[in-house]
Amino acid sequence: MILKPREVPAELKTLRLLRPRMTLPDEQRYLYLEKGFKGEQQLDAWLEDLTTDCFVINDLLLNQDRNFFQIDKMLILQETIYLLESKYSKGDFFIDDDKWKTISGIEIQDPQLQLKRSETLLRKLLQQHRLNFSIESTLVFTHSEFYLYNAPPKLPAVFPNQIHRFLETLNRLESKMTYKHNKLAEKLLALHVHNNPHTQFPDYDYHELKKGIVCVSCRSFMTDKGVNWVCAKCGYEEDNKTAITRSIGEYKFLFPNRKITTNNIYDWCGMKSSKKKVNKILTNSFTRMGHANASYYID
Repeated sequence: MILKPREVPAELKTLRLLRPRMTLPDEQRYLYLEKGFKGEQQLDAWLEDLTTDCFVINDLLLNQDRNFFQIDKMLILQETIYLLESKYSKGDFFIDDDKWKTISGIEIQDPQLQLKRSETLLRKLLQQHRLNFSIESTLVFTHSEFYLYNAPPKLPAVFPNQIHRFLETLNRLESKMTYKHNKLAEKLLALHVHNNPHTQFPDYDYHELKKGIVCVSCRSFMTDKGVNWVCAKCGYEEDNKTAITRSIGEYKFLFPNRKITTNNIYDWCGMKSSKKKVNKILTNSFTRMGHANASYYID
């Protein structure tokens, strides 16, 4: 049972919405987050056939004595908590004297370090709350073009060609969720930190962003065709209500303190035609507050 589904991290969602409208100050940060999230989604897809009785918690951020640590995926089974850390690395790597290196010999950070840290901090947190469970941590390499030479047999890792066997092993485990497992899950979810202190939001200003409705498929700007919107790049089409309502949601996410008014949404969508389309959608889908020129809309 999935107790906490995976969501797009607020930082990544922000960067996705800003990228078509401005030059990001750190493009590499955006690409890093996209790669990480893609790996997590691949891990989710692989474990969709998990049938053993367990609790699944995704993207759990915890704080143990002011040390924050994040767990990509936690599986709570009858006797053991499994911590799974997805790695979307691509290319050939090898281990030389306990050091991880690219095939060209460049040393990289040992991906086990973060996982070991999370395991240690989680164990301390459980002990603090008198919750007695064993913990097993595993790296899951999710990119099909990843290969590791000289991998020791006891390396706590699952490679793409091993995922089916790993899943079969989990499904063969005898597991039944009871009161103590519910208590554990409820405590962990209650301790989840919603605002990640390591999030790096870029500075942006409404007036400096490019206006228009962005294609949900390829993130290019769409063209108003009267009854619908069409992306010139990929051909994706949306009717007025869907496109404008989606754009209102993006406006609200990026600018929670700006009022939703007909003029503001008309400007945000980069429209040149009548404002009646915007006003109709706001009137039918939102609650109007105030009167005349001072009116605005709320959910």
